[in-house]
Amino acid sequence: MMMARKQDVRIPTYNLSVVGLSGTEKEKGQCGVGKSCLCNRFVRPSADDFHLDHTSVLSTSDFGGRVVNNDHFLYWGEVARSLEDCVECKVHVVEQTEFIDDQTFQPHRSTALQPYIKRAAATKLASAEKLMYFCTDQLGLEQDFEQKQMPDGKLLVDGFLLCVDVSRGMNRNFDEQLKFVSNLYNQLAKTKKPVVVVLTKCDEGVERYIRDAHTFALSKKNLQVVETSARSNVNVDLAFGTLVQLIDKSRGKAKIIPYFEALKQQSQQIAAAKDKYEWLVSRIVKNHNETWSNVSRKMQASPEYQDYVYLEGTQKAKKLFLQHVHRLKQEHIERRRKLYLAMLPQAFEALIPDLDEIDHLSCVKAEKLLEAKPDFSKWFVVLEETPWDATSHIDNMENERIPFDLMETQPAEQLYEAHLEKLRNERKRAEMRRAFKENLETSPFITPGKPWEEARSFIMNEDFYMWLEESVYMEIYSKHQKQIIEKAKEEFQELLLEYSELFYELELDAKPSKEKMGVIQDVLGEEQRFKALQKLQAERDALILKHIHFVYHPTKETCPSCPLCIDSKIEHLISSRFIRPSERNQKNLLSDSSIDRINLVILGKDGLARELANEIRALCTNDDKYVIEGKMYELSLRPIEGNVRLPVNSFQTPTFQPHGCLCLYNSKESLSYVVESIEKSRESTIGRRDNHLAHLPLTLILVNKRGDASGETLHSLIQQGQQIASKLQCVFLDPAAAGIGYGRNINEKQISQVLKGLLDSKRNLNLVSSTSSLKELADVDLRVVMCLMCGDPFSADDILGPILQSPAYRPAPCANSSSVLLELSIGPHRRRVELSVLSYHSSFGVRKSRLVHGYIVFYSAKRKASLAMLRAFLCEVQDIIPIQVVALTDGSLDILDNDLGREQLTEGEEIAQEIDGKFAALPCGQPQHKLDVFHSFFKDVAEKKTIVEATHMYDNVAEACSTTEEVFNSPRAGSPLCNSNLQDSEEDIEPPSYSPFREDPALPALPKDHSKLSMELEGNDGLSFISAMSAFESKLNNKVPPPVKPKPPVHFDLAKGDLTYLEQGPRDGQRKSVSSGAWLPADGFDPSDYAEPMDAVAKPRSEEENIYSVPHDSTQGKIITIRNINKAQSNGSGNGSDSEMDTSSLERGRKVSAVGKPVSYRTRCARLGRFASYRTSFGVGSDDELGPIRKKEEDPASQGYKGDNAVIPYETADGEDPRRRNILRSLRRTTKKPKPKPRPSITKAAWESSYFGVPLSHVVTPEKPIPVFIERCIEYIEATGLNTEGIYRVSGNKSEMESLQRQFDQDHGLDLAEKDFTVNTVAGAMKSFFSELPEPLVPYNMQLELVEAHKINDREQKLHALKEVLKKFPKENYEVFKYVISHLNKVSQHHRVNLMTSENLSICFWPTLMRPDFSTMDALTATRTYQTIIELFVQQCPFFFQLRTASEPLAAASGASGASGAAAAAAQPAPPPS
Repeated sequence: MMMARKQDVRIPTYNLSVVGLSGTEKEKGQCGVGKSCLCNRFVRPSADDFHLDHTSVLSTSDFGGRVVNNDHFLYWGEVARSLEDCVECKVHVVEQTEFIDDQTFQPHRSTALQPYIKRAAATKLASAEKLMYFCTDQLGLEQDFEQKQMPDGKLLVDGFLLCVDVSRGMNRNFDEQLKFVSNLYNQLAKTKKPVVVVLTKCDEGVERYIRDAHTFALSKKNLQVVETSARSNVNVDLAFGTLVQLIDKSRGKAKIIPYFEALKQQSQQIAAAKDKYEWLVSRIVKNHNETWSNVSRKMQASPEYQDYVYLEGTQKAKKLFLQHVHRLKQEHIERRRKLYLAMLPQAFEALIPDLDEIDHLSCVKAEKLLEAKPDFSKWFVVLEETPWDATSHIDNMENERIPFDLMETQPAEQLYEAHLEKLRNERKRAEMRRAFKENLETSPFITPGKPWEEARSFIMNEDFYMWLEESVYMEIYSKHQKQIIEKAKEEFQELLLEYSELFYELELDAKPSKEKMGVIQDVLGEEQRFKALQKLQAERDALILKHIHFVYHPTKETCPSCPLCIDSKIEHLISSRFIRPSERNQKNLLSDSSIDRINLVILGKDGLARELANEIRALCTNDDKYVIEGKMYELSLRPIEGNVRLPVNSFQTPTFQPHGCLCLYNSKESLSYVVESIEKSRESTIGRRDNHLAHLPLTLILVNKRGDASGETLHSLIQQGQQIASKLQCVFLDPAAAGIGYGRNINEKQISQVLKGLLDSKRNLNLVSSTSSLKELADVDLRVVMCLMCGDPFSADDILGPILQSPAYRPAPCANSSSVLLELSIGPHRRRVELSVLSYHSSFGVRKSRLVHGYIVFYSAKRKASLAMLRAFLCEVQDIIPIQVVALTDGSLDILDNDLGREQLTEGEEIAQEIDGKFAALPCGQPQHKLDVFHSFFKDVAEKKTIVEATHMYDNVAEACSTTEEVFNSPRAGSPLCNSNLQDSEEDIEPPSYSPFREDPALPALPKDHSKLSMELEGNDGLSFISAMSAFESKLNNKVPPPVKPKPPVHFDLAKGDLTYLEQGPRDGQRKSVSSGAWLPADGFDPSDYAEPMDAVAKPRSEEENIYSVPHDSTQGKIITIRNINKAQSNGSGNGSDSEMDTSSLERGRKVSAVGKPVSYRTRCARLGRFASYRTSFGVGSDDELGPIRKKEEDPASQGYKGDNAVIPYETADGEDPRRRNILRSLRRTTKKPKPKPRPSITKAAWESSYFGVPLSHVVTPEKPIPVFIERCIEYIEATGLNTEGIYRVSGNKSEMESLQRQFDQDHGLDLAEKDFTVNTVAGAMKSFFSELPEPLVPYNMQLELVEAHKINDREQKLHALKEVLKKFPKENYEVFKYVISHLNKVSQHHRVNLMTSENLSICFWPTLMRPDFSTMDALTATRTYQTIIELFVQQCPFFFQLRTASEPLAAASGASGASGAAAAAAQPAPPPS
């Protein structure tokens, strides 16, 4: 019921009449009091529906229209409102006015003729079909507006709104208005209807008028006043609501709000709506080209838009939109302007960068200059319409060129001025930089390495600080320092080369002693170029060490001129002239298409190899040819029966490259020898480029054993051979094949099969060698070396060009050679000359190891270092070898423009005269010289050919047979490559990475096909050469342990045509077997071979023994026999050296001729060997190095200085500088026998270290039992180097190792990873730490106990005995030893990758950890035992240190072969020799 009642309640409706001053202009003034605006705002509050102009002057027709309807009142329509108490009501609004005729300007006549006051107070209004009023425009156009009639054509007025205009109305007196209002109010009051006074136009109100109006209202009882503004829409609803509340007594009394308070609320509402609308516009409108129609359509449904349009109207909304678009456009223009202005400096830089061109020009003149520039259109665009920001150019985004009219603006002019100022400042700054650089270059205080802090006060002034920041000067200074440091280093390097003689005289090795470094610094100390690096001592020392490394290990990579080493240039020049293999093969096929070559190694112990070689030769033709499947092959055999690590037993030589190997055995011992030899041969090539030996085809053959006494069955030997063949992956042949009888090892069919298989594999390996090339080399008559200095100011083309273009030039048979062949007419004969063109540093190796008939030495007359290197080279050349000295000049000799050139020329000529050599001066860059310049030199070479070859042959035999003392005293031992430092292991000695003669087939040695040579030599009854060779071979096979690193390869270069003078008897025409496998050493010695001194004591030479024979007069066939009459050495260890020979014993058969032993040129020329006194001041090696076998103590009375070039000790020399005498006396080595223990460490650093070389107890603590350096090194290696191939075997760079130690010495917190050291450098530095300890890590007293424990036969007992000895170690030694052995065990676990088994590691480490006393025979005989002990520790590391049971040796030594691994694990010490 309640719901029904509420729904039946009707909305109350009130009829309100708005009245106020009306009438003619005379009565109301020029404008009304605002009744219409008040009605308009209340009925239609939307801003778009509000009209300010409502005229009361109408035409008769408008007055009679349905809207006015001939009435003096307007019906504004019906409005529904919710008042303050939220009760909705309807309000009909009527405005009482007075319409004026536009013709008479008098009130229109209507049905009611009453005056306005009475008419306005009417409460009953009637007008049939009267339409609702909107605005003045509606009159006469009623059909265009909504047509809504006044309800029922009549209204009953419920209340009145009495309007009072408080604005300053034109032609209106407020007092008159107030009087009119008072009268009107009196009339309204009569109706008893509520009246509310409405003050209109309060937005323009006058304070007095408002006050008077309120006074008027107060004079009337219960008359309320509402201050309104229809235009501002303030309090309009309040006025009508107040009247409604007065009409309806049930409603509460309305709260009247003052105008200004209401205006504030209205303004806040409008402002909030405006903000929302502007946000909406900014969100929708992003482009300044947007139109209002499109945007308003998008915003139509947005409440922000609707609210603002309601309050302010569409026009204001549009105005705000246009303002926003304008702002977008201005922002766009500003962005373009900024872009153009940013480009403008670039345009100035590109078009007018020259200050001299524009320095005097104004901006206007600069514009004309810009237009004249060729690239003007690239930077600017000239528009037809201006200014540019008012044209469509602003929207042309593709055209980024600058509108040229922009130049007329103020910012552009400012930029032009800034450009001018910038150019002026840059010029000034450049002048300051230039002045600063000149100040640096001229200041005597600026030296290499001087810090900026020290230099600043000398070179800076106020002007410098004014123009540039200090950081700029620091950068300039840094660059200048870099330049002068590089220049100083280059000059210092040149200084080192100028003192080449000193470095070669000191016989430096990889670890120069502190004393030798001191001598170098003392000699160079007064040189200005040495002092220039005073503040860079570390760099200077590094340069010296690097130069020492170059002297000791000269290669193209270590050459100071690298990558412009002369060897590289020569190889490139010669290879460019080299005949391609395809062309040469065609020529070879034409000469002999049916012959190929097979090089076969025969490996067998106890004569097996020689026997099989003789049997194979018996199957060959007379000229060593072998027929396989109808084709002829030249067969070259190399039987090997000794230690393959000895050069004499090496698988490969410079002239013999094996294609296969036959491995023979007839017992368990001979099988073990084969396995061990194969593994040693393969290990020797690990890491080398010529690694084909690792894939050499093998054939294992079991041969008949004569007189089998061991009881070994044939079946067990076959089974063992098959197992080994499976491991080695080779072919196995057993004696079950038919056709093998007693006395024959292998039948012809099997030989053919083996050779045929070798041919196939040889072709696959591309090892086919041309027979013709070897024949060419064998036919060479003379070998001459041409020496050039790296870095000299001449082109190698100038030297080599005339040779390569000479008619005598013949292409070399090998492209990798540095040699050329020449056919020259020398005397009555044509000679084939092999000319090797090498750098000096490569020639040093050749000088000591190669047969050379003569040297052509070049030097530059402009460069001191060039002549110094020449002098250093000639010092050790024997005085029988012809020398041609060639000085290279800039131009003709008569226009030498400096004293240095003249001095160099004069000195070179004097050296040539003193050594009886030839001298020539050749200008570079002029028409190239002819070979005729050297004609007299080649003639001299040909004449001395015989004596040079004989002397070379003698020297090689004498050196090979001599022991420690002999090699030391030999005149040829004083070379930088003659290293006397005993390395830690065999792997520590790496072969030089580059040698000009390494694999040069152009180096003929004594032919290895012994069948041919034996006929020539064995038929010579008077030739004593064979006896020397036999003694030489027997010594090598008996493994005499040489104490020094042997010299480079020794070759006997006897060409076929040069052997005829050795023949005395006719050939017997029969082939004789050779008594030994191989004749001559052909590769570098390997120190590991001397760790097995089974027969360490060599037999003394007989009291008189022939050394060599040399024809005294080749035309008569007479022979001089040079004999050695030295007595046997007291210690039985040697046979006398070159220097110990008594040259008076040279004899010949019928006519004795005294022939002086050759000496070096230093003894004949005063200008050579100026640092020879330093040479005699040192023993071999240095005091800080562990030398080889010490000299036995000799009786001082019997000590003599033998040999022509021996130098008397310094104490006996006269006329020397006392300062130098003191240095030399302190450095000279004592000849007393050193005490066995303690011995000096292997190496001492060249600097004073508080960490390295001190006792182990000084660098450990109970809290840190492991030295920090060792810990860092091992952590680094285990983190980065466990997979490094050859770790601990491949040596690190010496200078880098020393640098690492230096840096650690200064900073124990050194981070190895940050410093980027190589793994091999860190490994080498770690080994060096142990080498430098005063006492070895394994104490000497413990070593004897370890050896005794190792002698126990039972393996279990042996391991426990060794473990007990370990417990006796000093605590610090034990902890470090345990740490190192555990590390080595971890390294060996990666042996499949790093190739370092426990055996290999023990070979590398035992000399470092134990350092035996090589001056005692016991230590020499126990070397193998020492190595095996360390190997056991590495293998059984878990047992010794981790309380585990011992593992099987073969399992622990994985990676070693079965035979060799087992032998190593159970090796017994050899008994000492009796």
